[in-house]
Amino acid sequence: MALTARAHFLVLFLIGFIALSVEAAVKKYEFNVEVKNVSRLCHAKPIVTVNGRFPGPTIYVREGDRVLVNVTNNAHYNMSIHWHGLKQFRNGWADGPAYITQCPIQTGHTYTYDFNVTDQRGTLWWHAHIFWLRATVYGAIVIMPKLATPFPFPQPYKEELIILGEWWNTDVEQLVKQGNSLGLPPNSSDAHTINGKPGPLFPCSEKHTFAMEVEQGKTYLLRVINAALNDELFFAIAGHNLTVVEIDAVYTKPFTTPSILIAPGQTTNLLVQATQPPNRYFMAARPFMDVPLTVDNKTATAILQYKGVPTTVVPLLPQLPAPNDTGVALAYNSKLKSLNTPQFPANVPLKVDRHLFYTIGLGINSCPSCLNGTKLTASLNNISFVMPKIGLLQAHYFNINGVFTTDFPDNPPTPFNYTGAPLTANLGTKLGTRLSKIAYNSTVELVLQDTNLLTVESHPFHLHGYNFFVVGTGIGNFDRNKDSAKFNLVDPPERNTVGVPTGGWTAIRFRANNPGVWFMHCHLELHTGWGLKTAFVVENGKGPDQSILPPPKDLPTC
Repeated sequence: MALTARAHFLVLFLIGFIALSVEAAVKKYEFNVEVKNVSRLCHAKPIVTVNGRFPGPTIYVREGDRVLVNVTNNAHYNMSIHWHGLKQFRNGWADGPAYITQCPIQTGHTYTYDFNVTDQRGTLWWHAHIFWLRATVYGAIVIMPKLATPFPFPQPYKEELIILGEWWNTDVEQLVKQGNSLGLPPNSSDAHTINGKPGPLFPCSEKHTFAMEVEQGKTYLLRVINAALNDELFFAIAGHNLTVVEIDAVYTKPFTTPSILIAPGQTTNLLVQATQPPNRYFMAARPFMDVPLTVDNKTATAILQYKGVPTTVVPLLPQLPAPNDTGVALAYNSKLKSLNTPQFPANVPLKVDRHLFYTIGLGINSCPSCLNGTKLTASLNNISFVMPKIGLLQAHYFNINGVFTTDFPDNPPTPFNYTGAPLTANLGTKLGTRLSKIAYNSTVELVLQDTNLLTVESHPFHLHGYNFFVVGTGIGNFDRNKDSAKFNLVDPPERNTVGVPTGGWTAIRFRANNPGVWFMHCHLELHTGWGLKTAFVVENGKGPDQSILPPPKDLPTC
């Protein structure tokens, strides 16, 4: 029987309503920030945790969901949580960096982060964004595609989270305070961890080892996150190749590799086929550091165990690259490409409205209050960022004067041979809360240039509120005429965190279509604390949906 026009409309309406109700959901989470004794490396110590867990709880959502996370701070530190890689369209109030988009949640207080997951799917993560508290306050965000939308790669049999981190045997905040009072870096970590556990290569750690069971012939998806504070890490599994299919919640052209390099803040999804002889195989992670600096260079391990193999069998160790193998690091990053299909296009800005060139510098400043009389500093374009006393977004939204200026220079004040002979001077580093104002919907190209001020070093940079395209990278000084001609403007990797190579440069492009105040900083916590950070003020557009949303009523106060 034919349907009437009215009945046909009702059927379509009901189908649409059912689809909407199934796909669009409100996911609610309760985060209780508290101190708990956790045992690692022969002894227990109190650490700041979320819901008493280390790592913290995983947030599972689907593309299109609304997420409400009610955070109650019962720790003795002020707290804020950043949802790393979520774009937070027009909603910087939920982004989380303390004194940038909000004042921190004070002890005994609560704040609800309320945000939508829009046009994103994959693996991201959350972490504390104040002081060094993200050493123990972090967890994963898993965003599933919309219903009936398959992965653009073979469907895995199962999946597993692999969160890489660092561990200190003492209170990391006290270590930082001690280092600051001396004008020196704090001690490096005592161990690296996989899912919070260092593995049996460390003393007293047999029981602190993560194990993943697999079945012969099955394919598994590993969601790998580098939550370490200060170390880029190589990761590998003995006897198994890894197929990269996603970085920073963006699908990539798949490629197979014996190991990956992952910087602090980055995520990488891998397919692993359990096709090796049934045995126990070590997963392993250790730092990549191609300059002679002190790091915890011990290898963290976990176990990939085939079903039915006795746990008494000694696992096999993988062949990780040498800790200073720059060639492997550069070759790996060069293989990363966006998928760039009609369903998942790479919309690279081809025309650039604003060219920015930022130099990364380390230096030594006078410090009369420090025991050594000096302290280490870090800067962008010779400006070391000073944290404000209230949130920059609040100051911008309510036009509060005197909190920041918008005169951050587009170029360094003094051009020089950036990666030539080591320079011990800091070229007159200045202190200030200076931001760069960006016109709404303009396209931006930013070149980040490492320098040999004090020393060259690699730097992973994270931009809040945006993804960007990594259109080029190289060693030495950036040459706009020669290097721009080699940019990949077809399928460059799309990320939210990118590594600037030691003694080299990286160029990124993005469209400034998300109004607000957005932090950009080195994701090495050591350098961030020294001032290696800034922020962009992206202006409102003229359309009704192109302005910052009003702040929530429970926004924390300073």
